[in-house]
Amino acid sequence: MSPRKSSRHSVTVEIGGERHVFRSDAPPEYTRACADHVDTTLRSLSGYQGLEAHRAAILAALSITDELFRAREEIRRLRDEGEQRAAAAAEVLERAVETASAAPAEGEEPPGG
Repeated sequence: MSPRKSSRHSVTVEIGGERHVFRSDAPPEYTRACADHVDTTLRSLSGYQGLEAHRAAILAALSITDELFRAREEIRRLRDEGEQRAAAAAEVLERAVETASAAPAEGEEPPGG
């Protein structure tokens, strides 16, 4: 039996001035983009260089979690809005179909006429 090939990638990134090596199933470009986002968030913290590394990491994690929660809320809001618009459009279409069904066919006289 031959050993299974691993689809994991080893990626070296820099976060907060420190090099880290990660192994991931995700494409290396994705891992680098995630690390870049963490690094950017970390560097955007006021006075991050004066913070202990673990405190800076916690603040960056809180900031990224805030982004995630806000994005989820926006997705929920957009989904709800889309559902409301779809329901309104369906209602308009149903009324149009009912109106078209009730109208006399071309060449027919309306009832009572």
